[in-house]
Amino acid sequence: MLVIVADVVLRAAFRLPVRGQLELVELALACTIFLALPAVFLHGAHLVVDVADHFVSARVKRSLGLFGAAASIAALAIMLWQMAPQALYMMRFGDITFDLQIPKMWYAAPALAGIVCSLLAALALAARDWRRR
Repeated sequence: MLVIVADVVLRAAFRLPVRGQLELVELALACTIFLALPAVFLHGAHLVVDVADHFVSARVKRSLGLFGAAASIAALAIMLWQMAPQALYMMRFGDITFDLQIPKMWYAAPALAGIVCSLLAALALAARDWRRR
C-alpha cells in the first residue's frame, strides 16, 4: 500500500513515478495471499456463513462441516492441477516482467507453495474431524 501511495504522491507532486510499482504490488499480493492461506486453514479462520447452524442438529452441522472440508480440498486440488503446468511452463520459458525484469516464477512459486500447504492442512484437518465424528 505504501508503494502505491508513494507512486501517487511522487507522480502528482514531482512527475516522478515509482518504476515497477505494479509489479512489486502484484508480487507482494501473491506472496501475502497464498502464503497466508495455510494459516487460515490451520486456525479455522475461514469466512463462515452460519445460516443453517441455528436450525439443524449437531450431527447435521458436523456433516455440513465435512462437506465444506471436502469442497475446500476439491477446490485446492483443482487449483493445483491448473496452476502447476503453468508454473512449470513459466520456469522453462524464463518469462520475466517488463519493468523490473523479475522472473515470473517468483510469482508462481509462492502460489504453488501456498496451495500445496493449504491442501495438506485441509487434508489433515478433514482427517482429524472425520476421526472425531
